Amino acid sequence: MRYIIHTMKKITAIEPQKNRNRVNLHLEGEFAFGLARITAAWLKVGDVLSDEKVAKLQADDARERALQQAMLFLSYRTRSEKEIRQNLRKHEIPEDVVEETIERLRENGLANDNKFARVWVENRNTFRPRSRRVLTMELRQKGLDDETVQAAVSNVDENALAYESARKRAGRFKSLEWGEFRKKLSEYLARRGFPYSVIAPVVTKVWDELNGETKYFEDEDLP
Repeated sequence: MRYIIHTMKKITAIEPQKNRNRVNLHLEGEFAFGLARITAAWLKVGDVLSDEKVAKLQADDARERALQQAMLFLSYRTRSEKEIRQNLRKHEIPEDVVEETIERLRENGLANDNKFARVWVENRNTFRPRSRRVLTMELRQKGLDDETVQAAVSNVDENALAYESARKRAGRFKSLEWGEFRKKLSEYLARRGFPYSVIAPVVTKVWDELNGETKYFEDEDLP
């Protein structure tokens, strides 16, 4: 017959870490492990902990640490689930806790790949226009599935984006002859992934506008 021996250890000290949200737990006079302050809130010196209680405290701490890390990561901008997973793994969060954290974030609307994809495309369109092909590639790199990606890029108007991007850039090239103007502006749009079928008519249109209405460009705050 096998006997399971349960050990009991007394808390001899609870000391704050440099990170004020965490404490160090000492058992039987020796450092045992760190805990989030919220996890250790009900502990006090003199309490006796079983192996099971210790394991539960450490599991609770891993979940709390994962959630706090995820919230910090999300505080800068929206993230895809793949990005959140990668960040948690980088901070050595156990895999089962990673998945549990992702699920908690989903339930609270903080992890949503469909929303992330829409926001990504909107921000790109507003600040750094890209072609549908480049947006698709970027979203796939973020770990999004094809259905989510296609839904996000389906309404992208490449002609409008290329025109707006070219119009803002063209002021830099307004002193150039047509051949050089076409070359430089076409290269600029090509670097953003726009196809030739979009680039050619847009460059011609912007050239015509620039030469017919120079003041329109001079009055704008061009980058």
